[in-house]
Amino acid sequence: MADRSSWSRGRIPSYTYPLILELKSMQTTPITKQDLASSVISVPPMARHADLSLAEAENCKIVQHLEAGGVSTLLYGGNALLYHVAPSQYGELLAMLERIVAEDSLVIPSVGSSYGMMMDQARVLSRMAFPTAMVLPQPNVVTYTGVERAIGDFVQTAGKPAVVYIKQLGYIEVENVKRLVDSGSVSWIKYAIVREEPAQDEYLARLKDAIGTEMIVSGIGEQPALTHMQKFEVTAFTSGCVCIAPALSMHLLRLIQTGDYAAADQVRRIFKPLEDLRNAINPVRVLHSAVAGSGIADTGPLLPMMSPVSESEAAEIAGVATDLLEAEMKFRDGVN
Repeated sequence: MADRSSWSRGRIPSYTYPLILELKSMQTTPITKQDLASSVISVPPMARHADLSLAEAENCKIVQHLEAGGVSTLLYGGNALLYHVAPSQYGELLAMLERIVAEDSLVIPSVGSSYGMMMDQARVLSRMAFPTAMVLPQPNVVTYTGVERAIGDFVQTAGKPAVVYIKQLGYIEVENVKRLVDSGSVSWIKYAIVREEPAQDEYLARLKDAIGTEMIVSGIGEQPALTHMQKFEVTAFTSGCVCIAPALSMHLLRLIQTGDYAAADQVRRIFKPLEDLRNAINPVRVLHSAVAGSGIADTGPLLPMMSPVSESEAAEIAGVATDLLEAEMKFRDGVN
């Protein structure tokens, strides 16, 4: 175990997680409820070089930090800015993801959010072993039945079911989701409509009544996860902050699953300072900066159309992320 003074400076020594770039296998079988429940579903950023090319070694550091903390599911979507990835780079990106994960890890890429982009990406995915891909939500110029048709077209072309990402009202209705589920087109559902009171959620209640909860995952990080899993009995949760503190996030998941809600709430509070910054500034930009500021990996520039946080924001984010990383390492020390 590394010297704690290195963590206080926000840097993990390179020998803590030895870099391995030659792993060629990953989970390729259909995703089950047991798969979803076995791990927090991490949603990492995508590290890039200054010229916006993929930084494989840095992305590998992020993956190995997650895997060292017990996380085995990686979902590359909004935090990785796959909304803006060049179609010409998509195959290269998928090949990199296959290389950098452990043999028993589950990797899920994303497609879209435009119809034409997701259909071109479906043809690429049809030749690869990923068991599913998430359809990124398109917030404009959509109708419920249009989104249902688009997801169905993707599934038919890719030859694999889709992860349906419900991020805002007005994107897809419960009856459309149920038809997709009944047709076998859905692998699982990332539910991420933000509510001021997560316990008061009429849409999630209707979704639960329509399709059950086995394939529903809370999609907004650690803060609403306890409520979503306790009240609505969803199967698991996704997280960006898990990229800083994977073992703590996994501990939170296990506490909720065993019904120790008071202890789970105490762990949830450890993530709140970084989550608050993500909510106040921007979730994607803050996580990208937090992974770099904590020393886990050099994430490099964000893809345009996004821009980095300011220098003062980056300094504040680095301090909060380093505190979270120190809590993570103390927790690992206590477990081992």
